[in-house]
Amino acid sequence: MTAPVKGPASYFPSIEKKYGRPIAEWKDLIRSSPLTKHMELVTWLKNEHGLGHGHANALVAHTLAESKAS
Repeated sequence: MTAPVKGPASYFPSIEKKYGRPIAEWKDLIRSSPLTKHMELVTWLKNEHGLGHGHANALVAHTLAESKAS
């Protein structure tokens, strides 16, 4: 049995369903943004792309964590 997805990635299915873009596309947008701070990116996703706070926060947190791990 597969363990349930936890943390920011648990939002990914609902993000894809609600906004119609794959997660990889959102991550590419975040990485290509000139912004680098977590809350700046969250605010940008909310204002420019219409994401809710929780969805924007999950995408930014996961993307920045991946970048730090690399």
